Amino acid sequence: MSDTLLDKNKIWQQIDDEKENMLQLWQELVNVDCGSGNKAGVDFIAQKIEAVLKSLGFTTTQIEFEKAGNTLVGKIGDTSKDFIVLLGHMDTVFKDGTVAERPFKIVDGKAYGPGCLDMKGGIVIMLTALKVLLANNYTKHGIKVILAGDEEVAHYLSNASETILAESKGALAAFNFETGFLDQGVVTRRKGRYEFTMEAYGRGAHVGNDPQNGRSAIIELMHKGLDIEALTDFDKGINFNVGLFEGGTVSNAVPDYAKLTCDTRYTDYALLEEFLPKLQAIAAKQYVPDTKTVLKTATEFQSMDEVPGTAALLKLVQEAAAECNLPQPTAKAVGGGSDSAYATAAGVPTICALGVQGARNHTAEEFAVVDTLFSRCTLFDTSILNNRGK
Repeated sequence: MSDTLLDKNKIWQQIDDEKENMLQLWQELVNVDCGSGNKAGVDFIAQKIEAVLKSLGFTTTQIEFEKAGNTLVGKIGDTSKDFIVLLGHMDTVFKDGTVAERPFKIVDGKAYGPGCLDMKGGIVIMLTALKVLLANNYTKHGIKVILAGDEEVAHYLSNASETILAESKGALAAFNFETGFLDQGVVTRRKGRYEFTMEAYGRGAHVGNDPQNGRSAIIELMHKGLDIEALTDFDKGINFNVGLFEGGTVSNAVPDYAKLTCDTRYTDYALLEEFLPKLQAIAAKQYVPDTKTVLKTATEFQSMDEVPGTAALLKLVQEAAAECNLPQPTAKAVGGGSDSAYATAAGVPTICALGVQGARNHTAEEFAVVDTLFSRCTLFDTSILNNRGK
């Protein structure tokens, strides 16, 4: 397909013509309870998206999981080499019933509702961008769409991350339609996330009749929680947060069990490897006699790294923004994880956070700026048309 100015003007007009359809689809996707634990809700979203992809000529596959939302993979064109990967996820962080409490609405140019920003708006942008490109007979590169059903919980009940890694290998570039930022930043690097638990086992006892026979699991873990937090080294690029602590049953009994959960963020996996022996040593250390502590991995999200080609891909997006008279995107490194990590792990240059722009995701105040639903669609299609890759 030619990438002449005339072709782009036609595409920009067609995106403008799709505005009402985009808003309608956005509302439909947001108004479905599909938290990570609601497999039926996530799978319903997957079926809806799959129908759209099939109508555009994609062949599709749903990889099914027993306890997690399915992963949807769609392919069109030659995806044997030098194809483009489009990434996203279909789950949200919100509990069942949230849609009834605060359904999709638009007020003063901002959209509200569970997942409107993270990341139902991004899915709408992706699908509309594909619709317009394919309507103009785009065939320069094969395209893969990979949408996970349990990204918000780091795929702890599925192997979706393995699918993303495997399906991304050989790609020319990847774009993730995750939450867009109000400061115009697009993400080229993300910290990795490692969540672990420590469970302490002590000896229960009545604190009035037999206190000296007790061995407090809570006291044991209180010491260890402080040891864990002391490992934080912001200069190196790793930090630990003991965010959950539980244990005991009543105040007049020495607690025989306690558990802490820690979220660790790191800039480089080598840092995590360096600190894992220190965590094991903390678990093995004994503050309270006759107690035992068990260290377990809960979930893990790889870091998204810049790879060869990332700078060139960013420049492509920046040039497209200038051509469309849109604000200039800047490179951004963030602490939150995304499935872009598995594309970069496959060696694929990746730009993340190309979704609708907004703020306060994961909260009841989550909002998205409506106009950016359309401008980000224009930005992406222009970037693809300007791609001078193989």
